[in-house]
Amino acid sequence: MLTLPKTEKRKAQPYIYVPFTVTMRQMQKPAREGFPLVFAHLEKHGLKPVGAAFYNYRRINMSETLDVEAGIAVEKLGPEEGKVKNGTLPAGKFIGLSWTGHPDKLITVTGMLIGWVRQSGQQLDVDEKADGDHFACRLEIYDTDPEEEPDMEKWVTTLAFKLRE
Repeated sequence: MLTLPKTEKRKAQPYIYVPFTVTMRQMQKPAREGFPLVFAHLEKHGLKPVGAAFYNYRRINMSETLDVEAGIAVEKLGPEEGKVKNGTLPAGKFIGLSWTGHPDKLITVTGMLIGWVRQSGQQLDVDEKADGDHFACRLEIYDTDPEEEPDMEKWVTTLAFKLRE
């Protein structure tokens, strides 16, 4: 089930993350390896999350590799440690939608959102370069905790992409 896309203004938001460069076939690696590091870092340093865990796609070259971050927004930053880094999600106008269903179908949902952006005359904040598309902020937010809902067809994911201003 899809919601209609909507735009919203977002404030800059601190976040912690673990960066990865992966191929499309390795997209589970940030979830398997990155999120446990992020959650352990939260607990170790008493950091408070202010939302759900997400992937932030920084660079996408579908035929080669993607630079993706496994992250979570926090009230305040702690120390960088090991693979865990600090960042700030940018402020600005975002377009987003929520999807209820299996995460494997998100590539289709993402294509639909990008098509809607183009049809509405808006532009994503992305720079096309030889090594792929570089995004200011392209979030895939996992609103459902897999430990609480094992049925992947019931998972809710929100896509939130920064628009060019």
